[in-house]
Amino acid sequence: MPGIESRQRKLRPLLWPLGRLYAGAMWFRERLYRVGLLTSWLPGVPVVAVGNIGWGGSGKTPLAGWLLRWAANRGLSPVLLTRGYRSLATRFPLLVTADSLPEESGDEPLLLARHCPEAQIVVDPERRRGGAWAMERGRPDLFVLDDGFQHLGVGRDLDIVLLKRDDLDLDWNQAIPAGPWREGAGALSRAGCFAIKLDPADYSGLRPLLEERLERFRRPVFTFSLRPSGVRHLRSGQNSPDLGGRRYLLVSGVGDHDQVARTAERLLGRPALHRRFPDHHFFTGRDAAEIADQARIHDCDYVVCTGKDAVKLLNLADDLYWELRVEVEFGPALFCEASFPAWWAARWETLVRAAADRARDNAADPGGKGRDVRGNGPGGSSDRAAAANLDDDMSGDALTDGDTGDDETGVPDEISPAASAERAADAGTPGNSGSPGKPTASRLRGTGD
Repeated sequence: MPGIESRQRKLRPLLWPLGRLYAGAMWFRERLYRVGLLTSWLPGVPVVAVGNIGWGGSGKTPLAGWLLRWAANRGLSPVLLTRGYRSLATRFPLLVTADSLPEESGDEPLLLARHCPEAQIVVDPERRRGGAWAMERGRPDLFVLDDGFQHLGVGRDLDIVLLKRDDLDLDWNQAIPAGPWREGAGALSRAGCFAIKLDPADYSGLRPLLEERLERFRRPVFTFSLRPSGVRHLRSGQNSPDLGGRRYLLVSGVGDHDQVARTAERLLGRPALHRRFPDHHFFTGRDAAEIADQARIHDCDYVVCTGKDAVKLLNLADDLYWELRVEVEFGPALFCEASFPAWWAARWETLVRAAADRARDNAADPGGKGRDVRGNGPGGSSDRAAAANLDDDMSGDALTDGDTGDDETGVPDEISPAASAERAADAGTPGNSGSPGKPTASRLRGTGD
């Protein structure tokens, strides 16, 4: 939302008091959960929230997709709980499949369902209801709570908080309406780790700001980027490494158009034209006709779109359309000697143990759908403290450094456990030395958010 953010910054001196009031209201809401006046639903399996401190464009959908594929590749049964932004469904919960209509499911849930068929993608504005429904259908092994940092009605064992570069600088601690933040900076103390979408080449320049802003929270900071890996023909499904140098028109309806353009240019060169639509735009026949006309006017041989837009353009596309495919690469880490895949694998074992203890406590629940909890910290997670102990367990010679303390949407292809382990081993140990190490890659398809 570059236009909105620019206006917010211009008006910030006037809007700042309102932003402080908004942040205060969110703090008070969080306190109601913490002291138990509001309850959270918490199942007896690990729950991981992937969310932002501000609004979109941070890359949460690719990261959520990576977690789903990681679980599926290990024979686990993952479930994604999402409100389904702009979903027009009339009945909930809604299980999204590859054949769902984008108008009914929303674009990002459909993207995940098509590229992660082993996962259950459950759309429901009341995510605790969707979670209980998924538990009734069959016991999942993992819940991923999409855009869930502020959704405290569902408890969680871990918050993965995504940040944008501007969150660390121009927009730091600027709450709505003065800025894009949904809460004040104090809310970041709930994070289990931070993730920021960042080119590895930019890490050294941003590191001082990362340290200044985030060292106080004593949590690992991971970086990742989205790399182009090829294109896929929308109608035939044919994959190609590139377009052979032919002219193309780029289409995106996402939160960070500039990021999409940079990614496309790395693989395909500069587009003849970049048509930019609002985030989550639902394309019409008229849009498709206008795009085709502009492609002809600019002598374009192809039209290239993001993965998030591909699910909405599929039924409107002709033979000109190709989808830009990307892969996620995890880059340097701060306050942690491990890459994100290695850190997550170790963290997973702790989450499983905490959830097993909770499941025994829930054994009296005849429905097995989880239970409401109160007074156990933000989100109502009774095992937040137990899970947080991993930061101490992973100190020193293990994975952490002891006492130191959104725009493209994609979903992973198959990643074997052996390949994942190899990539983790190849990641190097940047830790506090600042050495970037070798980025680890997990293949994803599609671009958007």
